[in-house]
Amino acid sequence: MAAPNIETIVSLSKRRGFVFPSSEIYGGLGSAWDYGPLGVELCNNVKQAWWRWMVHERDDMEGIDSSLILNRLVWKYSGHEETFSDPLVDCRECKTRLRADKLEADAAGKLKCPNCGSTNLTEPRAFNLMFRTTIGAAAVEDDPNALAYLRPETAQGIFINFLNVQTAMRRKIPFGIAQIGKSFRNEVTPGNFIFRTREFEQMEMEYFVRPGEDERVHQEWIDYCHQWFLDLGISAANLRFYEQPKEELAHYAKRTVDIHYRFFPEREDEERQWDELMGIANRTDFDLKAHSKKPEDAEGKRLNPDATDDLSYFDEATKERYYPYVIEPAAGVNRTVLAALMDAYNERTTDKGEKRVILSLHPRLAPIKVAVLPLAKNKPEIVSMAKSIKKELQPSMRAVYDDTGGIGKLYARQDEIGTPFCVTVDHQSLEDEAVTVRDRDTWNQERVKASELADYLKKRLGIKC
Repeated sequence: MAAPNIETIVSLSKRRGFVFPSSEIYGGLGSAWDYGPLGVELCNNVKQAWWRWMVHERDDMEGIDSSLILNRLVWKYSGHEETFSDPLVDCRECKTRLRADKLEADAAGKLKCPNCGSTNLTEPRAFNLMFRTTIGAAAVEDDPNALAYLRPETAQGIFINFLNVQTAMRRKIPFGIAQIGKSFRNEVTPGNFIFRTREFEQMEMEYFVRPGEDERVHQEWIDYCHQWFLDLGISAANLRFYEQPKEELAHYAKRTVDIHYRFFPEREDEERQWDELMGIANRTDFDLKAHSKKPEDAEGKRLNPDATDDLSYFDEATKERYYPYVIEPAAGVNRTVLAALMDAYNERTTDKGEKRVILSLHPRLAPIKVAVLPLAKNKPEIVSMAKSIKKELQPSMRAVYDDTGGIGKLYARQDEIGTPFCVTVDHQSLEDEAVTVRDRDTWNQERVKASELADYLKKRLGIKC
């Protein structure tokens, strides 16, 4: 079972401290969200899982962390200043501003406003999605010399550092550069909770390969990324591949395959149930050429007269110089978190007929790995033993101590926030030095010696060190 809709996760997220509406005490801010105590842990676990999988477990990868604000010329030569836009229309009746490419048409083929149903819309015009800012004490607000942008993607920070990383780390093609960081897009129609926001976090990697090997490597990364989501516990039934048709491809792309998740299961039209979770693009050699000083047009003029370096690669083995092709797997932290929450959502009825929510998160993603619960909080010996166990577990796993309710309510609370195991210290524990370990998903209980508890939990949680 998975969540029936995003609204179910919105309610759970606020109630249990995953995600809160931003600036709520002042009426909120459209499409802005704050990650609470459990949400920030979940986000960190997603990023750590991605970084370990992408960087630490491979021999052909390096990581960087580039600046949020880059030289404006980066965005000029990447094409963002000219092409990074959405088609924008206004409804003349209700004054709503809308994305033309997301609108449905009426029987006559005219685009209609989803709010009032009117077809009296303006002609589409390009709306650049980059947030503008100024650097330094500009004399006037629109001073072109002070103009800068908040980055709309992390990829360009990787491309402009290709030569730095390749030289400093003595890397040979093929190799990749990975980055996790915030990006900003002034979306016309953000929404659907954390699915589309103006401020979001990306996990991107650029893999540099020899031209001619790009198609094979691209397919390998498509399969590799799909398996990563499966390994995180995402159901295969809620994942699919989407091959972008030529008319949808970005201007630099040779081929792009998206991994879609079923974010909107409540929609009758099955095709509209799916949307992008991750994109894996073959960007060809566009990016490194765009930021290099040597490439010329048909008339012999430099394509980039402002570049100071050439980002080509010299292959010592073949004595060839070329611009590497780039394979780019790019995923959003926020969308991965949303998919994990939706996929893990489950409901179960107790013997007493009570409905319980269980969040069956993969142990690697669970914000809290184990909760230590005293059966009697008014008995000092039990409390002391429980707190001691929590302290012993904490260095190797995220553990919490909770005595704020009866044992039944404590179990229910931990089930709802995705804690894989609860450890209960009871009166018998004082005699046999053993505790009861309860499994979140099966509700089965097992008696384990306190001295063996850490090793037992590490094995069940898949913690290797």
